[in-house]
Amino acid sequence: MKSVDTLITHARLLTMEGPGVGYMPDGAVAIKGDTIEAAGPSEELQRQYTAQRYLDAAGDIILPGFIDAHIHTGLALLRGTAQDMEHWMQLGIWPFRRHLSEGAAALGALVNIMEAMKAGTTTFCDYNSGMNQILPHYEQLGARVRAAETIHSLPADLGPLEPGELYPLNDTVGAERLEANAALYDQWHGRWNDRITVMFGPQGPDLIGKELLLETAHEARQRGAGLHMHVAQGDREMEQMEKRWGCRSPQYLDQLGLLGPDLMAVHLTEASASETELIARSGASMIYCAGSIGIIDGLVPPIAAFLDAGGRAALGSDQVPGNNCASMFNEMKLTALFNKIKQGRPQAFPAWKVLRLATIEGAEAIGLADTIGSVKPGKRADLIALDADAPTLNPVLEGPVRNIVPNIVYSARGSEVRWSMVDGDMIVEHGQITGADEKKAIKAAQAAAEACAAAAVDDLRESPLKKWTEQGYL
Repeated sequence: MKSVDTLITHARLLTMEGPGVGYMPDGAVAIKGDTIEAAGPSEELQRQYTAQRYLDAAGDIILPGFIDAHIHTGLALLRGTAQDMEHWMQLGIWPFRRHLSEGAAALGALVNIMEAMKAGTTTFCDYNSGMNQILPHYEQLGARVRAAETIHSLPADLGPLEPGELYPLNDTVGAERLEANAALYDQWHGRWNDRITVMFGPQGPDLIGKELLLETAHEARQRGAGLHMHVAQGDREMEQMEKRWGCRSPQYLDQLGLLGPDLMAVHLTEASASETELIARSGASMIYCAGSIGIIDGLVPPIAAFLDAGGRAALGSDQVPGNNCASMFNEMKLTALFNKIKQGRPQAFPAWKVLRLATIEGAEAIGLADTIGSVKPGKRADLIALDADAPTLNPVLEGPVRNIVPNIVYSARGSEVRWSMVDGDMIVEHGQITGADEKKAIKAAQAAAEACAAAAVDDLRESPLKKWTEQGYL
């Protein structure tokens, strides 16, 4: 018999291999070091392997850890401050953001990462300024991350802007942020057995000058790092693009040669049918954030058309000032729900398809399909266990209709996660974070949030949430 480090047995196993979810009713996974050695029927693997650690997963559903392909953990202290309003960025986020130090943002990020981990996220595509202070949290907590520093040319002393007013761009600021992203790559890329990798993060084509955007793409391509960028994010971006460059974002990026397989294009909220097809056929991937865009824009981006055009897509939770939570259970359910409503077809976006977007297809979209996303020999052991006896997943039916996947997508909330592992190491166990003191982190984040809110009072004159608070509605 062969020896492995961990043998998980008697699970309801969703491998995500093949065209569906790769279900095994009594499945097992053998793990050696950080890698999946084998996956198959429990009886078969128990005959073949002995292990240092045995995990009896009877009563559990085992599947690949979820991928949050677009998240701004550095905005976590602003949770609940930019909903139910137009111009959510200008009136909701920016008045607070001016008073949010990188140190304070990192305190909020720690809580945000733990929140997502407890709901089954094992891989994050995190996209913030001050990422150098956030990455130590990932190292401490053990999660996998593809990080990017937000690169923009907005001056540090940017005052209040009227909606529609052209942003002032400062090339010196942009150059400093590009330098910070390059330094982040040099310091962190490939650390901890490649759990930490670094991309380049131009914040959006409307927030950065043309030459600097091209230089950013050059630096990323030299390193094989890829670009993580908001594209066609609402009428605000499109208005800025047309005023400054005389064309819309997709055409602009196409002209610059920036549409391609190394681009993760986030949102596409305002992309037309032809623009959506253009981006999909370029090989760029789309990151769809159902909850965030539904709340802050009241729109459903064209993920269905993007996939129909042959594009690769993943799901993201975006930022909690707008979306309020960092749970891929939330994103899966809203992705299915919103697209059914948009198309007027209950058959649109079935549960199995949405689950694939949060796992194997998400891994393909962020460039890690060879490493994660399915339970396959040779891939990293990034797995989660859901308690099949939780009320939200009960009853469990094997036939004549199998209801496990629909219940994960439409009913589960995240509290069903019993444990999570990355590279075979437990990062959540018995529903609790293993690498940090959660209560201590929340207390520090609360104090930092209160200080930021107190400093932002005078900048929030136009915020509807401030007015509703004063009127007693909130």
